[in-house]
Amino acid sequence: MAEFVPPGTRWFDLPSPFPMKRGGVLRGARLAYETWGQLDAGASNAILILTGMSPDAHAASNEADPAPGWWEWMIGPGKPIDTRHWFVVCVNALGSCKGSTGPASVDLATGAPYRLEFPALSIEDGADAAAALLRGLGIQRLACVVGNSMGGMSALALLARHPGIARSHVNICGAARALPFSIAIRSLQREAIRLDPHWNGGDYDDADNYPENGMRMARKLGVVTYRSALEWDGRFGRVRLDSERREDDEPFGLEFEVERYLEAHARRFVHKYDPNCYLYLSRSMDWFDLGEEHGGDTARGLAAIEGLERALVIGVKTDILFPIQQQEEIASGLRAAGSETRFLPMPSPQGHDAFLVDEERFGPAVAGFLRTLPHIAVNDKVA
Repeated sequence: MAEFVPPGTRWFDLPSPFPMKRGGVLRGARLAYETWGQLDAGASNAILILTGMSPDAHAASNEADPAPGWWEWMIGPGKPIDTRHWFVVCVNALGSCKGSTGPASVDLATGAPYRLEFPALSIEDGADAAAALLRGLGIQRLACVVGNSMGGMSALALLARHPGIARSHVNICGAARALPFSIAIRSLQREAIRLDPHWNGGDYDDADNYPENGMRMARKLGVVTYRSALEWDGRFGRVRLDSERREDDEPFGLEFEVERYLEAHARRFVHKYDPNCYLYLSRSMDWFDLGEEHGGDTARGLAAIEGLERALVIGVKTDILFPIQQQEEIASGLRAAGSETRFLPMPSPQGHDAFLVDEERFGPAVAGFLRTLPHIAVNDKVA
């Protein structure tokens, strides 16, 4: 199974062996990342972006890759994360198939892909890998760590496991632990993949033996939870497909426009993401609980974070996957840790994925927070 790596990807060799939280080690592992802007002489203007499950490190266009990134409107000169001021690093999650070492990568010891021989993956492993990258880049303390969705979990793990690694934090639609509804959805996604005969116990290829149906179903389930019922209703209503686009010879086939959308979205995703990586990263989110080492008390886990001065926690009122009470929990916990924290509930109708599309709300919120941070501008002429 091939990895899917953007052309502007850079790599950092992780310490070898690299220990994993739940046992086992990685040897010869690497982390994929991209950068924007210029690191100042004191390495004090760095911002780290930790992503959700499926994105690569190409968050925005840059000299190495001019193609638009998945957060193009957020990062760049004059944009909310203004690269005239900030040196921005975006990391592809450990365990992914977008450049960082994961189940689709070749195990140097065997010369074959890891597949299910990859060690058990935790959110904390990704956080430790990101910390190693920062040290390798000469960054001892971040100006800010930004995490969205799964990246919000990773950011909290980074702050908890590496005290003082960041002066500030922006947590967007994140969580300090996995809740039963999210676990249930991800469990169904994994089951859809595993029950596809072509998954074959994790041994498949990208041709005739790829678990396409399982990945389609997993992606559809995910997309349904990434948006809200309000969004689905406003966007599609009960519009039916016209006769030319219906497959009347298929019993119980696609009939509504929303079904067609989900099918098209899923087909664009399959063959572009490795199924085993999907399984590993999905399970890592289910396992995550910042209170695990504090008697299962998430509030205590958050309150134990050290060295964080300021935080902005953003939630979306229509988010069903990472519901807004989880962001309220984060904000309350970070305040207890001594951080000056603002909680911002967004009325965006788009649900969990609002941070990717609601530019009018999220852009000013992030820009306003970053403007309050002390930093040394790379270009002193920029206000």
